[in-house]
Amino acid sequence: MNELNRDGRMSVTELASRVGLSKTPCQVRMKKLVDHGYIDGFKAVLNPAKLGLSHVAFVEVKLTDTRDEALRGFNAAAKKVPEIEECHMIAGRFDYLLKVRTSSIHRFRLVLGESISSLPHVANTSTSFVMEPIKENWG
Repeated sequence: MNELNRDGRMSVTELASRVGLSKTPCQVRMKKLVDHGYIDGFKAVLNPAKLGLSHVAFVEVKLTDTRDEALRGFNAAAKKVPEIEECHMIAGRFDYLLKVRTSSIHRFRLVLGESISSLPHVANTSTSFVMEPIKENWG
């Protein structure tokens, strides 16, 4: 799994060589990992700075209502905001932590005011801005 996490584009032959298997058993194991949900898919990891999306903010969100129906409504609406890169329900002094990526502070202000603050049951938000990313991406 670590080899695939580092380079999801490598051939099965290369993967087999790295993990010490022949090609066919490696293919079988990979298929099982996919079939059993250990591998959700394969994707390209884009460079946000090259795309002009180097402004990152973490937004703490407190809701007015945390009953199941309200949480489902918030979750569904948050998934539709393209600038929300990650959304995590949190146990603590706030209810959700959002990772928001935009092109600028101005664009972030618009997303916060027009999209995030308008999500269902949002009581208030608190934002922290990333000064410098040290480690990003799982793995």
